[in-house]
Parts: sequence; structure tokens; C-alpha cells
Amino acid sequence: MDWTTRPRCDAAPAWAALGAHFQAAFRGPQAFRLADAFRADARRFDDFSLQAPYVFADLSKNLIDPRARALLVQLAQECGLPAHRDALFAGAAVNPTEARPALHPLLRWPAATPLPAAPPSAATALPSLCAVHQQCLQGLHDMLALAEQVRDQGAITDVVHIGIGGSDLGPRLAVQALAAHATPGSPRLHFVANMDGHELAAALAGLHPARTLFVVASKSFGTAETLQNAASARAWFLAQGGQDVAAHFVALTARPDAARQFGAGRCLTFADGVGGRYSLWSAIGLPIALAIGAAGFRDLLAGAHAMDQHFAQAPLAHNLPVQLGLLDVWYRNFHGFGSRCVAPYHHGLRRLPAYLQQLEMESNGKRVDAHGQRLPFDTAPVVWGEAGSNGQHAFFQLLHQGTQTIPVEFIAVREAAHALPGHQTKLLTNALAQARALMIGQEGADGHRHFPGNRPSTFLLLDRLDPASLGALIALHEHRVFVSGSLWGINSFDQWGVELGKRHAGDIEACFTQGHANGMDPSTAGLLQRLRS
Repeated sequence: MDWTTRPRCDAAPAWAALGAHFQAAFRGPQAFRLADAFRADARRFDDFSLQAPYVFADLSKNLIDPRARALLVQLAQECGLPAHRDALFAGAAVNPTEARPALHPLLRWPAATPLPAAPPSAATALPSLCAVHQQCLQGLHDMLALAEQVRDQGAITDVVHIGIGGSDLGPRLAVQALAAHATPGSPRLHFVANMDGHELAAALAGLHPARTLFVVASKSFGTAETLQNAASARAWFLAQGGQDVAAHFVALTARPDAARQFGAGRCLTFADGVGGRYSLWSAIGLPIALAIGAAGFRDLLAGAHAMDQHFAQAPLAHNLPVQLGLLDVWYRNFHGFGSRCVAPYHHGLRRLPAYLQQLEMESNGKRVDAHGQRLPFDTAPVVWGEAGSNGQHAFFQLLHQGTQTIPVEFIAVREAAHALPGHQTKLLTNALAQARALMIGQEGADGHRHFPGNRPSTFLLLDRLDPASLGALIALHEHRVFVSGSLWGINSFDQWGVELGKRHAGDIEACFTQGHANGMDPSTAGLLQRLRS
């Protein structure tokens, strides 16, 4: 099947079959219940579990049966998912509204590994994949060389990373997650994203300009929040007696000319085909390399590439990104679940829910398909969560007894990186207990103590949290989002909705500074007046 002419999910025969099966098996007095499914099938755990590189997944506590799973795989085939996936890896223009490829898998493709063959489509008339790969390898070399230089010289004790969105969330997540793998010589890392000056002021407190390096990360080098923070950081640097702005400001960007006009002395670049939320594998990953070293960063890439290969080669029925993406479609469009909770039971993954919020909701939060046609069904759910076991004392009450059914994704790590006795066993047993309690519930004559159960969850398990496993975990979610977006027929790689608010902000700022409210609606005009008074 030509990936450019693949049908949308609601035009595929399996879509109607899924709807009929859902009504027959998951609605009414004999509706599917997890406890019954386990009693009826002693092999359910084995049949609904998958091992992918570095990640084991138990999907058995989800509201799905073998028939639904088979129809979802059939749906993926009918919608041309394999051809679309192959086009992604071959560097085809899978971002049609911007006529770009999505190059993040190429960023972690090893130098000695043969590149994928281009699919037979006119839409692949793009620069040679080999040439682009060489540029990626050169960019990786330059970034790692700078990281090792900063680490080896030892003159820099603090690095302030300034970015927002994908330029902040990915590096911040990885640095936190891999804190136990920080190597000797690593500078202290400080992250600034919010335009609210309180964050920058807190990051700068106690720093010395001569020992501080500022990393300004912006693909366009036009992001308002990042440029405001960078300008304030430069002013602070000079006011504190800093010398040589160019030596202390590094830019990570696809627009080096703009970065040099700002005053950055060193610019590490990456291609337009690398979206912000997929950019931690590129020069944007400089803070990660500063923390864990070049070898650690290459392990991160290797783990992601291993998941790439699994996604590219494993049969759909045994392909973890595919199965998770299909489950997302099943839950959103048939069960009607509007959100998914992410509960990582590891302190290092505390920013993972925020990272996944952008990855999924910015990618698939679309109301039209790739051809601009209004969709007759819902797309991305709301993704939210908190690290366990904190979340148990915050929102798990709603998960257990609330009026909505919200699927939960537990993420646990078998081995701890600390030596404190007792903690890891209690942490892991709490994760298992919550998943079990959601499933089985509790009967009770007193309604306050009645738990309906039958609440679905997925359990992802890593042996340890290290660069390779983190790379695989992140790549798993990237591909999962691609799968659901592919079936929905949307372009998961643009984000036009982000631009509208930026344009309004510029207009309102002009009104604010000039003291008028021309062209503003009455509410905005009234708020401007109060803010100026």
C-alpha cells in the first residue's frame, strides 16, 4: 500500500467490526469484566504481555479481549500503518503540512548500520537520506565534543539551560532521570523555561559569571519566552562583571544566524525535520551529555535505536509501540475515555508525565486530518499524572471511586540506584497494589466503601533506569503516538495551534506597553486596564 493514499481508520472495514464487537462484548449486563477474564483464561497474563528492548509490558489488566486485539491489528493493516511506519524511517515527508520528514529516528541511527530503503512514492523527493544522516552524525560529534571540552577543562561549574517546550522538557527529564549516572566532572545544571522571571532569578542566585555557561535552546531562535530569558541572563552576566558574552553563551538552534546576532559564540545546529518535542537526541541534548558524558549519551541513543528496530521489524501483534497505540485508539474511540493517567513509580521519572503531555497532546491534539478535513471522532486524550507513591495521596481517590473510568499507566523500575534498605520493596509493592485494587475493587454494603473495580491499567517495567533503558522508554512513547496518529489520519508532526496564542500575545503586549486596548474584546480590554492601574 502507498503510504500517501492510506485510508483513515473510520473508512476501514475493521472500524465497523470493532464498533459492533464493542457493543456486543463491552456494553450491557454481560459486559466484559477483568476479574472474569482472568478466571476464564489462565494464560491471559502471558498472552497480553510483551517484551520489547529494555521494557516489559503487562497489558492484561486492560479492558480488551482477544477479538478486539485481533480487529485492532486488522485495522492497522487496513490503514496502511506498516507502509507509513516504513516511510517515517526512510525519511519521507511524513509531515505533509510543512513538507518535511521527521528525522528523530535518524539522529540515533548508528553510523555503521545500513539505512532504510526509500518507499516507492513521489513524496520522498527529499535530500539523500545518507547525506542527511552524515549531517546528523556530524552534529552529534560536534555536540559531544563541546560537552567533553566543558567537562574536561573544569572552568565551568554551572550551566544554565534556557529553553521551553521540547527544548526544555526532554533534557530536563533525562538529566533528572539519569542523576545516578552523572559522571565526575559534570557541572551543576539549572533549567529555565518559564517566562516568569522568578524561575530565572532562582537559577541565577549564587552563580558566578566567570564559571557559568548559558545554553540557549530554540529551534527557531524566535521563541518569545526563551529570548526574554536569554536577554535577561545576558544582562545579568554583564551586570555581574562577566567578560566575553560569546564565550559564555552557546546556542542550540536551526537558525544560527539569529543566534549569532544575539551574541552566542558557539552554535550547534540541527535540521528543520527535527521537531522540538523529538529533539533531545540532537544538539538540544547538550545538557544530557554534560551530565552523563559522551559514552552515556551514546547509550541513550542506542536504547532508542533498539526500540526503533523493534517498532520497524516486530510483527504488529507483538510490537509494543503498535499495541499501545492501538489500545489508545480503542480506549478513545470505542470506550470513550477522555484521559490517561501516567504514574511513574521512580523519583527520577517525576517529569515524565509533563514530557508525555507535550509529546502526545501537541502531536495528536488535532481536529482535522492531514488533508484538512474535519474529523468525526475524538483524537488525543488528556495525559496527566504524578510520580508514585505521591499520587496515591492526591488523585487516586478519583481513579478508584470517581464517576469516570481513567486508564492508568504504571511505570516501575526493578532495581534502585540508592542503597537505602526497605524503600524499593515498599515502592514496588505499592505500584502493584494500586493496579490490583483498581482491577478487583471491593464490594461493600456501605456505598462509601464500595469500589467498582474493573478499572484498567498498563504496567511498564524496566530492570533499571539507565541511559539505554530511558532511551528505549522515550522512543517507545514517540512511536506509540505515531501509531495512533497514523490511524486517525492526522499529521502528528505539526503544531499550528501553538502559534495562535503567540500572535495574540504580541498584539496584547503592544496594547499593554502603548497604553491602549484598540481592537481588543471587552474582557481583554478590562483586564488590561486593571493590570495597568
